[in-house]
Amino acid sequence: MGAFETEKTAKEAAVVETQSPEEGFDQPAPLRKIISVASIAAGLQFGWALQLSLLTPYVQLLGIPHKWSSLIWLCGPVSGMIVQPIVGYHSDRCTSRFGRRRPFIAAGASLVAVAVFLIGYAADIGHKMGDKLEQKTARVRAIGIFALGFWILDVANNTLQGPCRAFLADLSAGNAKRTRVANGFFSFFMAVGNVLGYAAGSYTNLHKMFPFAMTKACDIYCANLKSCFFLSITLLLIVTVSSLWYVKDKQWSPAVANPGDEKTSSSVPFFGEIFGAFKVMQRPMWMLLLVTALNWIAWFPFLLFDTDWMGREVYGGDSGGDDRMVKLYNRGVHAGALGLMLNSIVLLFMSLGVEWIGRKVGGAKRLWGIVNFILAIGLAMTVLVSKMAEEHRKTAGEFAGPSSGVRAGALSLFAVLGIPLAITFSIPFALASIFSNSSGAGQGLSIGVLNLAIVIPQMIVSLGGGSFDALFGGGNLPVFVVGAIAAAISGVLALTVLPSPPPDAPALKSGAMGFH
Repeated sequence: MGAFETEKTAKEAAVVETQSPEEGFDQPAPLRKIISVASIAAGLQFGWALQLSLLTPYVQLLGIPHKWSSLIWLCGPVSGMIVQPIVGYHSDRCTSRFGRRRPFIAAGASLVAVAVFLIGYAADIGHKMGDKLEQKTARVRAIGIFALGFWILDVANNTLQGPCRAFLADLSAGNAKRTRVANGFFSFFMAVGNVLGYAAGSYTNLHKMFPFAMTKACDIYCANLKSCFFLSITLLLIVTVSSLWYVKDKQWSPAVANPGDEKTSSSVPFFGEIFGAFKVMQRPMWMLLLVTALNWIAWFPFLLFDTDWMGREVYGGDSGGDDRMVKLYNRGVHAGALGLMLNSIVLLFMSLGVEWIGRKVGGAKRLWGIVNFILAIGLAMTVLVSKMAEEHRKTAGEFAGPSSGVRAGALSLFAVLGIPLAITFSIPFALASIFSNSSGAGQGLSIGVLNLAIVIPQMIVSLGGGSFDALFGGGNLPVFVVGAIAAAISGVLALTVLPSPPPDAPALKSGAMGFH
């Protein structure tokens, strides 16, 4: 490991558990078990895809203005900042007979079911509680129920994702190549979930599968959203139950050097452990956090407002306008969902090739740097597509929608951005698992710390994105431009200051990488 190793003082050793994060997993697990655990990402990402594609327009239809809609998304970063480190910390030390990770994964799936019910039935519950159904009136009670469900959903997602990735790291048993492969499969199944979620979101007659979904308070758009979530929770429960039944998670017990150390080790509080993890964190992990933070400043504006951009800038609609403008906006949202499905198809195939492409271009960090420039160019191109759509409406009419060329250009941007997204979903987490082996922190805690570099930028965008756009006349383009700049800086730093991971371990014995 060379430069990545440091000597720990006795004080630091008291803060960080002496238990090896791979205890009980001396050899990498069969690849089929890793794939089984990674498949949970499909159910998780199905619901997340619905959030990204449909919920921002939905809250505006409930009566929240565009410039305030990003505040709803604060719950994700806030819950991620608090929940993932806590869950990661406790999943590293869980002594349940069911294992360290499985209890948290099961709890997260159960919370998702509760959240989906609240979000899907927010309009109905709000109407029962006294909301008026006039189009121009904000449905305050429905918004409150929706916000509660949204918070629970993000808590559940963070409860699920951290332990899933930590479980994959456990099953990889410290092998760098197997760790990257495991995270590549996790990204692959995220793409599968995205494809299913965006396909469901783009299908306007899905509510016909569930006739009871459409009610007086819940129109066609709402009923489609409700139906999508029914399918989402069904898939999540199937893959979660089957994976947790098939892949055993060995019971963990803390390693104690001598009886006198037991009390000291067990008495370390959670925040002491967090600060301890930062204290012993080495330069590779700090640089990883920096590049990840800038990367997500670039990504989150697009992930938050992509379908709104299609409805507002590309199609020229307005969720707060008259019936024709709302209809035009909804057409754009559904076209955006189609674009996200194309994005996910590219993400799916790219995820399978991350390891091979990384070797061809000279390593994981170089690949990450290159694709960040692709992200920067893609975000900058949204300005050109928006201006072309605006020019088309000046000649074809306000309600004409985009030309076929403009629409194809917008959808092409969605597709191309699937390339950097595959890297974002895999390489940072693989590097965090690899770098954590030299820091002494557990896998769950290390991934929770990495998540801080993801959620803090999300909080910045959620708090300032809408107001920043408003300063420049509204719309989504200003924050997209900021994202393009952040992506370019992230690419430069990935190529220059991010250290390369340590070399792979010697080749595994015959059959270790196979399906057995």
